[in-house]
Amino acid sequence: SVSKALLAGVFVLGVGLGVTIDSQVNTNPKDLASRDAIDNAAPNPTLCAKLGASAMAFDQRVFVSFNPFNVYVSQADVKPACVLREANVVPILKARGLINDNEVRSCKQNMNTWAFVGSLDDTPQLSCVYRSQDAQNEFLS
Repeated sequence: SVSKALLAGVFVLGVGLGVTIDSQVNTNPKDLASRDAIDNAAPNPTLCAKLGASAMAFDQRVFVSFNPFNVYVSQADVKPACVLREANVVPILKARGLINDNEVRSCKQNMNTWAFVGSLDDTPQLSCVYRSQDAQNEFLS
């Protein structure tokens, strides 16, 4: 009788603790744990959703010393970003004067597209990016 009461008490405590922990997960709007949060945090979110895809940009530095040989890696700085579809690069970025004809041509030669961090209305950080065909979502396999 005492063991059943103890077991029931532990069960109720476990359920209560589980509900408490679960209700605390992903309540911070800056937590980028979901696709919706990433979409909303992207720079120019409506333009990005319509003409590209929201993304996360990881800025990281690697330092190599040679005497003695060592490799040092900085902590990644994660920022909300947007990758534009190739067809939308010229009307969006070139029309705003953010890239010129030479940059468009140079990026297109390698079948690349453009990504940016920061608002297009401000001073965005633009990057010509390559879409890796090897990339796959290992969480789905």
